[in-house]
Amino acid sequence: MTEGVEIIVAVIVAVAVILPVFLAWRSRQKRSQRLRTRFGPEYDRLVGETGSQVKAEKVLSERVDRSRKIIIKPLPVEDREHFSQAWRKLQARFVDAPGEAMIEADQLLEQLMAQRGYPTGNFEQQANDVSVDHPQVVQNYRLAHAIANRQRQGNATTEELRQAVVHYRSLFEELLSPGISIPTEVKK
Repeated sequence: MTEGVEIIVAVIVAVAVILPVFLAWRSRQKRSQRLRTRFGPEYDRLVGETGSQVKAEKVLSERVDRSRKIIIKPLPVEDREHFSQAWRKLQARFVDAPGEAMIEADQLLEQLMAQRGYPTGNFEQQANDVSVDHPQVVQNYRLAHAIANRQRQGNATTEELRQAVVHYRSLFEELLSPGISIPTEVKK
């Protein structure tokens, strides 16, 4: 072989080896960016929790796959009104019975989730399922649920209860409908 042909063969072999590696790396980068964009703060939380971007992305991809099997239904107008009215009532009760109102908010949100088609019964799975469609507010849901658990043990302050209701409301509003507005103030 001549020297020129050897160089061309070496370049072709190098490209044949390097190109697939580069394309695989680029594909992984794009996948990571799509997951980071889709899940936002939930992506960062899970990377921190697992200690690994690869593990977190595997979990998030599994959530997306699972979510494809869940049929989320829109709410009829009368159901949106029912839930909106129930929320206003529990929020009004907060002044006299903050603990009871916060527990009621937890239960009302779970009912709304069930009505929309989210599987209920296991909080972590619910939060994971919700994170696919509502990643910006799922952390609020986790925080509110933790406060609800402290309340059930009698360890939550009134300010924590107020904050829990505010956190629940953020997910409640997203699940309810963008066309229905509920009050934004929780009185102390």
